[in-house]
Amino acid sequence: MRHVKVSIEIDNGDSRDILIALLSEMSFDGFEEEPSRLLTYIAEESYNESELKTLTEPFGLKFEIEIIEPQNWNEVWEAGIQPVVVDGFCTIRAHFHDIAVTTPYCVVITPKMSFGTGHHATTQLMMMGMKDIDFVGMSVLDFGTGTGVLAILAGMLGATEVMAIDNDDWAVDNALENLARNNGKGIQIERATLGNLAERKYDIILANINRHILLQYMSGLYKRLNTTGVLLMSGLLVADEEIITDAATAEGFEVEMVRERNGWISVLCIRH
Repeated sequence: MRHVKVSIEIDNGDSRDILIALLSEMSFDGFEEEPSRLLTYIAEESYNESELKTLTEPFGLKFEIEIIEPQNWNEVWEAGIQPVVVDGFCTIRAHFHDIAVTTPYCVVITPKMSFGTGHHATTQLMMMGMKDIDFVGMSVLDFGTGTGVLAILAGMLGATEVMAIDNDDWAVDNALENLARNNGKGIQIERATLGNLAERKYDIILANINRHILLQYMSGLYKRLNTTGVLLMSGLLVADEEIITDAATAEGFEVEMVRERNGWISVLCIRH
């Protein structure tokens, strides 16, 4: 399956964050931020140029596109990806990085067409939230796993059972590769949605997706949690805080904490 690489000329940081959120809702993924442009990718079959023009025109932005063959994707990523250290807690590096790791945890990933390289604020927010959650002996659902980085970290933190799901074949293949590279134990990765996943409940749910999907599945997320279970969400802008916390509260969650980083937030909720 071929992908379309879109290069958008943009400097403003706040506008970038808003644009990334809007593009995420249009199925764009794999964002790379450079000083004067934003690079993002989408499956060729999902690309709609008129929709992209409608999205970018209000910002006064110009863009260029390039068709990317599947076999070239690793070269695209490897050319620019750098290790990431999150809050002195976890290092995320690619297998080809030769660096000294000084954090308690280190996840090795080889990103392909999947979200979750650690560079984006939402992945970092999720990891910062995970630092404060007791995973020992817990069952975990990673909803929208991408590269599998959060599922792998959950296993490292002591979860005895992790179910990681994604509806994208590339993401599932990539997550499986990354799982093997990290010798993950007790982690299962499947191509699935919340709607067709086998019925059962979890102690912790991780959901780094976007506002639209989180609102759509808020009821399902609540039903999938055990009593006193924890839901950690991101993929959300600061402007999304009220609508997402109101939806969570209306469903029966208690909002425990909201973190902010570079215009993005994570929300930690408890089911009582």
